[in-house]
Amino acid sequence: MSEICRFIHAEKANYAITLLCRVMKTARSTYYAWVAGTEAREARRQADEALAHEITVIHIASRRNYGVPRVTAELRRQGRVVNHKRVARVMREHGIAGHTRRTGRRSLTKADTKAAPSPDLIGRDFTATRPGTKVVGDITYIPTAEGWLYLASWLDLATREIIGYSMADHHRAELVVDALDMAAALGRLEPGCVIHSDRGSEYTSGQLRGRLRELGYRQSMGRTGSCFDNAAAESFWAVLKEEIGTRFWPSRTAARAAVFDFIETFYNRRRLRKHIH
Repeated sequence: MSEICRFIHAEKANYAITLLCRVMKTARSTYYAWVAGTEAREARRQADEALAHEITVIHIASRRNYGVPRVTAELRRQGRVVNHKRVARVMREHGIAGHTRRTGRRSLTKADTKAAPSPDLIGRDFTATRPGTKVVGDITYIPTAEGWLYLASWLDLATREIIGYSMADHHRAELVVDALDMAAALGRLEPGCVIHSDRGSEYTSGQLRGRLRELGYRQSMGRTGSCFDNAAAESFWAVLKEEIGTRFWPSRTAARAAVFDFIETFYNRRRLRKHIH
């Protein structure tokens, strides 16, 4: 019936509604009731789109593992009153699905139990009004025939640009320090900038903390094992893996070239265009 009403609505500028309803064998009251519900349907559609965005952020932050039950639980934990059936419908309509079993992927977050964590200065507020004031960082790894290639990056929350990154065959503290030095050398960070990460040993290291003091930046950390406390960095990894693929690279050099090309010629250029225009 809705298809008939849509047809009548589209043709009402050319023919009288009475004629269209008679030809389509539809009561005028039915058509007018459909028109009255248009605004409500549009409001529901917009609400579903907003919910789909929230679900996508949670799903990406979970490394695409969360299904309906855990997505619903996280939405409720964040104060969103939502029915699990609606979450299931929106996820199904947008092709969002969680993993039903563990993939064997290991986490790089190994906390140093002897090091006191820094306070969380972000509080899951992954926004910034000015570039160079709040950045988030994380480490990921890419499989190659020569072994893992580790990648550390720092992402500006104002522009979503990767302002510093480093790659190596290890994930010791100097990996994240080198990425930070790249951002600092390019003049991308303001004094007092908040530098946020997880509580991995690379970030609680004296080497990074000493460098942060030298540069005049403030360190911030989320909780151990909580991907949502560093969701913006997790989201970037999801985009990178989706674009360059998760295949087994023949060498670290080949993987480096793919990562460099993605960041410099695709990701940062697209983000810069978005924030310039």
